[in-house]
Amino acid sequence: METIFEILRLSPVLVLATLIFNEMDVLLAAPIATVYASIVAHFVDKKRVSEIMDAIINNAKDMQIAFFILMMAYAMAEVFMATGVGAAIIKLALNVGLTGRTVAVVGVCVSAVLSIATGTSWGTFAACAPIFLWLNHIVGGSIPLTIGAIAGGACFGDNIGLISDTTIVSSSIQKVEVVKRIRHQGVWSVLVLLSGVIVFYVMGIILNLPITSGDAVEAINNIPNDVWAILAEKRESAVKLLNQVKTGVPIYMIVPLIFVLIAAFRGMPTMLCLLIGIVSAFLFGRVAGTVKDINSFLELISSGFVNAGSWVIIMMMWIAAFGGVMKMMNAFRPLSRVIIKVSRNVRQLMFCNGVLSILGNAALADEMAQIVTIGPIIRETVENNVEGDKEDMETLRLRNATFSDALGVFGSQLIPWHVYIGFYLGIAQAVYPIYKFEAIDIIKYNFLAIIAVVSILLFTLTGLDRMIPRFSLPQEPNVKLKK
Repeated sequence: METIFEILRLSPVLVLATLIFNEMDVLLAAPIATVYASIVAHFVDKKRVSEIMDAIINNAKDMQIAFFILMMAYAMAEVFMATGVGAAIIKLALNVGLTGRTVAVVGVCVSAVLSIATGTSWGTFAACAPIFLWLNHIVGGSIPLTIGAIAGGACFGDNIGLISDTTIVSSSIQKVEVVKRIRHQGVWSVLVLLSGVIVFYVMGIILNLPITSGDAVEAINNIPNDVWAILAEKRESAVKLLNQVKTGVPIYMIVPLIFVLIAAFRGMPTMLCLLIGIVSAFLFGRVAGTVKDINSFLELISSGFVNAGSWVIIMMMWIAAFGGVMKMMNAFRPLSRVIIKVSRNVRQLMFCNGVLSILGNAALADEMAQIVTIGPIIRETVENNVEGDKEDMETLRLRNATFSDALGVFGSQLIPWHVYIGFYLGIAQAVYPIYKFEAIDIIKYNFLAIIAVVSILLFTLTGLDRMIPRFSLPQEPNVKLKK
């Protein structure tokens, strides 16, 4: 009878996946799956309605800071586009001879640095998308290659940044220090980034992208009138950005972005970093003449808040609700027992933990939901079934924390229905409406995410992680499965 109950507890995942694979909007699929999961919790685990509601609300509370970051990120993106920050960066890039072949390479590097500094992939993508998509337009690059580059780079710092929420939460759940966790995966992360940079450059050659520097004025003059009409209707700030590139803005308008980096590296909270970017853009914009008055600037911020309050936040709320109910039922615990049955040694067990992390990410469609739901399961799997000395056990917990975060953040980039993809598509479409973005555009050339996901699983299973400093798992018999 208990086996039937365990299947029923897992069945909401199947319901959610089936609805999404049948192309139902996640805004409908997630509520339906949540209601179904609540019914299962009530009849199988005898949970009262009040208990179910508490689980939903408590899980949603964990995402509140993400909502505020989302609004601030949209606001900063709007401000950076309209005040000349984006135009200054584009002009600077063109001045050093950036081409269609190298725009993706520069995009992944800049977004990786910015994401480390701010600790947020969402904020980084919001800041970089309007800059690099239009820069790509000017120099004749590949839209899918460029958006894959800035999406992957934006996740880099979210996986390893000291102030990243996913880094902090995943480390906390596994009971390891954030600094130790970063040291554990640091060399591997850098190798992933370097490999991605190389692949993006090689791909630019394979696609035979232009190697001549783009002429911004000529490119902007050749934009059709109907495109200008679309931009004016859907994203007026994009019109301002292109006109600023055409007419020129002072190079010092890049300073607000530098301020954001400095603030982040000094350990300031993400919200404060974004606020510094917004305020400094206003001050420098007033000097440069790109900001007329405080009222017009506040309208930009308001526009960013409105765009952030779209279907993405609603979807995140329902995903949080679904994850809360599943967590309350311990729905994934049977999977832990399966891992023990199929694992013949500790390395295989750790590999299975990684696979479970990415499967949970796909099922829950939210990396934070995966971290807080699957994280405790993989921690308990190690604690209850592996024996070793204190140092070796800590190394296993460090790898579990890396699994939760890396396969959550980078793994999200390869899951078409994931909330990350929804957010990226939304903001990309908003800042570059002349192209119809699909999930495959972000997934197809997201080499950083592909390399990260494949390499960490492969290195864990094969033992090749011993070739990377600080990244090696302890060997048997130093650690072994309990009999």
